Amino acid sequence: MENHNKILRVLNLIGLLEANPPKNIRFLAEHLNTTERTIYRYLDLVAEIGLNVGRDEQNRWFIPTNGMGDNLRFTPEECDLLFRLVASVGRKNKLHNSLLSKLRESQLVSPHAGLLLNAHIGQVVEQLSGAIQNGRQVVLKKYHSLNSGNVLDRLVEPIRFTDDYKSLAAYEISTGKCKLFNVERMTGVEVKKTAMKFRDKHRYQTPDVFGFVPNGRRYKVQLSMKMRPAVLLKEEYPMAAPLIKYDHKKKKYHFEAEVHDLKPATRFVMGFPEEIKVIGDDNLRAALLKKVKNLVGNV
Repeated sequence: MENHNKILRVLNLIGLLEANPPKNIRFLAEHLNTTERTIYRYLDLVAEIGLNVGRDEQNRWFIPTNGMGDNLRFTPEECDLLFRLVASVGRKNKLHNSLLSKLRESQLVSPHAGLLLNAHIGQVVEQLSGAIQNGRQVVLKKYHSLNSGNVLDRLVEPIRFTDDYKSLAAYEISTGKCKLFNVERMTGVEVKKTAMKFRDKHRYQTPDVFGFVPNGRRYKVQLSMKMRPAVLLKEEYPMAAPLIKYDHKKKKYHFEAEVHDLKPATRFVMGFPEEIKVIGDDNLRAALLKKVKNLVGNV
């Protein structure tokens, strides 16, 4: 658990350093609830794994970002090595040089660091990780559900996080179903002493870029957009980032993905009516037309 806590702190530190403005050592130590000496050790570690750590004239630290790296993809083995490197092991691994080379040009840790930037979320992730490791049931305290509009405690057996750490896959005991729960909508987590009882029912289905698991429906979303919605789409849905390509001839960003629910795409397009053009599919066009008719009818 000690190495896990160190990983969370280092990822949190990277997020702080990437966010403007630059920070001094005292601020970093207070925010991460550790000592200034430890912060200096973490800075050395961050630099060692290949990130460019800078310091301004006021002795404030930062990591310059260039927005590049969307087209660079890491193998699962390299991702695993990264986290073990953060825990100060694996330096002689044969993947070491390859990983360091990609890290110099990529922001692989950004989705994790951005999520863990919030201290509360970092604590929630840490508690859930411990519950998964120890096989314990947990209560998601006052979980805010967008589907039902309710704020309720949910007794679940956590299975695993999605790759971007935005959601937790868990078996909900009251409904007998495996669901995805958004980490940011959890007010808190209570780890129970009760051991997991329904492991045979645990299932993990890879969600689409908007976080919906397979449900028997498939839609192909194709959008052409300007820079502003493209940037916001990456920020709001990090898993969409690799699917956003820049068309140099048209000077537009193109997004294409297969999804299981059209609600997120519909809401997103409605927010940028003059900056997004829907290329496909017809189901998305129909959903947007229905939305507009309901909006006009309610005025």
